[in-house]
Order: sequence, then C-alpha cells, then structure tokens
Amino acid sequence: MSQLSKVDPQVDAILKSEIERQQKTLSLIPSENFASKAVREVVGSVFMNKYSEGYPGKRFYEGNSNIDDLERLAIKRAKKAFSLPKNWGVNVQALSGSSANIAVLLALLTPGDKILSMYLPDGGHLSHGWSFSKQMATEKDKFVYRGGERKVNVVSKIFSVIQYKSDPKTQVFNYDEIERIALEEKPRLIITGGTAYPREIDYKRMRDIANKVGAYYLADIAHEAGLIASGVNKSPVGIADVVTMTTHKTLRCNRGAIILAKKEIIKLVNSSIFPGLQGGPHNHSIAGIAVGLGEVLTSEFKDYARQIVENAQLLSTELIKRGFNVVTGGTDKHLILIDLNNFGVLGKKFARALAYAGIVANKNTMPGETRSPNDPSAIRLGTPFVTTRGMKEKEMKQIAKWVYEVMEICQNYKSIDDFDKFESKIASDSGILRIRAEVSDLCIQFPLDV
Repeated sequence: MSQLSKVDPQVDAILKSEIERQQKTLSLIPSENFASKAVREVVGSVFMNKYSEGYPGKRFYEGNSNIDDLERLAIKRAKKAFSLPKNWGVNVQALSGSSANIAVLLALLTPGDKILSMYLPDGGHLSHGWSFSKQMATEKDKFVYRGGERKVNVVSKIFSVIQYKSDPKTQVFNYDEIERIALEEKPRLIITGGTAYPREIDYKRMRDIANKVGAYYLADIAHEAGLIASGVNKSPVGIADVVTMTTHKTLRCNRGAIILAKKEIIKLVNSSIFPGLQGGPHNHSIAGIAVGLGEVLTSEFKDYARQIVENAQLLSTELIKRGFNVVTGGTDKHLILIDLNNFGVLGKKFARALAYAGIVANKNTMPGETRSPNDPSAIRLGTPFVTTRGMKEKEMKQIAKWVYEVMEICQNYKSIDDFDKFESKIASDSGILRIRAEVSDLCIQFPLDV
C-alpha cells in the first residue's frame, strides 16, 4: 500500500481506519470472514487488467492463455473440494451469489414459471424471490406465503414465487408440509438455503419432494459452503440438480460465486452467465477463488471448519445459560439466531448497542416475525471471522458474557422509544465503553494478518 498513501491519501486514510476497525472489533456477522493475505494479493493483481469474454479455449479476445489456465485451475479445485460426480460441471464466473441464482433460474425456467423457496422472514434470501404487502403481519397460513403486490426482488418480478415457512412450533422445516405445498402448487423449481436457518437441511427429502412434482431442485449453500467442503455439514452435491454458493463466507475466499450442476445443466448455466447476464468475468476474483480453494483442500482448513461449528455451538449454549432465547435451541452450523422479545430490547437497538461495545452483529427477522425488517425482533451472530482469528472455547465464553452485559446495560434505556436518543445514551455509557476496551484488548491477542 506504499503507493496509495502518495497517490490518494484520502482513500488511504479510509482504508487504514477500516483496518483498525477490523483489528479492534469482533465481527460476529455470519456472512463475513477474513480472506488470507495470499487471496488478497492475487485479487489485487494484474489479473484485473485482462478482458476475457467467453470460457477457457473459447475466448473472444486474444491473450488469454494464462486466464484459461487460471479458470481451469479454479474449476479443478472446486471439483475436488466438493467431491463432484463425473457428470457434473462448474462455473466460477458469476459475480455474486445473487447473480449466480438468477443465472440458474434464467437457464432453467421461463418467465412466469412457479418457484417454491424459503420464506424470507424465516431466514430465506432475497434472490430466491421476495414480495410483500402491508397485510403481511396478518398472514394466516402457518406454512405457506403466496407473496404480495410489492415485488422487491427481480426474481419475484419475473417468476411466480411461493414460499414455505418453518414450523411455528419447532422453528425448523416441516417436510411433510413442504411436500403438501409442493403437491398443491406444482412448482417448476424448488430452492433450499437461506441466511438465517441454523439447522442442517434434509437434501434427500427435498429431492424426493422435487421428484414428486417434476421440479428442478436448486440448493443454495452460500452460508455453509466451507462447512460442506470440509465434511462438517452434509452436501447436496449429487442430490440437487444445481448447487450455488458465494465464496466469501465459510469458504473464506474473496467475493465471488460458484455454480455446480449436472453437465447438461451447467451448459445452460454457462450461456445464461455469458452472454446472458455478464460480459467479461472478473479474472482477479476467479484468481482469489482459485487460491482460496487451494486453502480449502488442506487439513488445516478442515480443522478450522470444525472449530467454526464448535465455537457456534458453545456460544449458543453460553447465551442460553444467560437467558437468551436461541431460535431452534441451538445450531448445526456457523450461525445463531436470537429472539430478543423476552428482554424487550429488540434487534435494531441491541445490534447498535453491541456495535458501540466493539461487537459487530446484525439485526434480523425470525420465524413468526411480525415487525419490520428495519426494526426486527432478533439478531444474528456467527463464528467464521472470530474462528479465523484463532479464537476458541475460552473466547466464546467471554463473548457470551459481554453480549449479556450489553443487554443488561440496555435495560437501563429500554423505555426510550426514540432510536437516536437511545443511541446517544448507549454511546456514552461507561459500561459500554469498558466492554469496548476489553474487546479491543482481546482482539490484540488475536491479530488479523493484514
């Protein structure tokens, strides 16, 4: 970064401030991680200078022999990391998880076709199709949501999207109900995966449901990809028709996406990516994915993935001991969803209070949510980033203690309805400032390799 400070001191100052923020705070956002120095080096390399429309061996520009080697290597490592069957293929050109999902839908479906996906407030994802109405909070059906007039995501504008909910009693999937909905609605494609579902998914059961209605099955494993590659979570590869993922969460690469599918489908997906949605791929991102996947294939990464889950499970247990209502009573993955209704300080306020204490989380909706996503009932915590720092059981217990202490402090201000006034009180609270200093001291003991 020696040149940046000379060429653009303003951006350099912002960068240094962000480095300091990441070094001195605890990121507990499940979708965040810290890429290795090797990944960051190659993402910032001369690979970003090359234009390479097309695929290896079939480019529209000259000078792509090295880019071909790079993309082929990324594909080879993806096949190995996810134990792909011989009749499956890989696309590493999609720019993000959302664009990967849209590419699959455009490859397999016709506008107006019906999709069955997970209900967004229960932990689904926007790219699986979301729409809503003002009457959402009074929705009576316990297991299915048929959308609203406000088409928020492009998927809901192109396709007809029906969504299955988690069981209101157990907060996990009721596969019998999902099957009932599928048989009634007869979707052309079924999607699993989301952003805040803490339990493993029964991919085989979902495959059976898809077969019964003649639907394609797309498994979005954006959050669990690293855990699946390491064998810590079950894999949908060879079960679903298509598997999509982002690369920067538990897979710990840079920003990007990977699509895995049967070869007859990957051909359609490739055309959907280029020329359907994109021009030239971001070769520097593909380079980072290749390096990151090389790291995934090591025994050290497998140990790391196991530790992510162990940390999340211990953090969940410690929070439950302190009275937090953990959705589904625990986790099988890297993430924890906490219903805050029993404390009376909900997602927006509590996430901001934690941030002032140096603990970075995010407000989140939860199963049975009746509040706006701008001010929901829950928060979401995750362990990938802190596990990358080398933190283990001892640190998880300390983090749980701090989270509870922040909630205790929040009780002093819970009657303040105005958010700005609440924030002002929290920002200057001596207890919050003490915790922030303690968090910073812990972070110094587990420095990031910047």
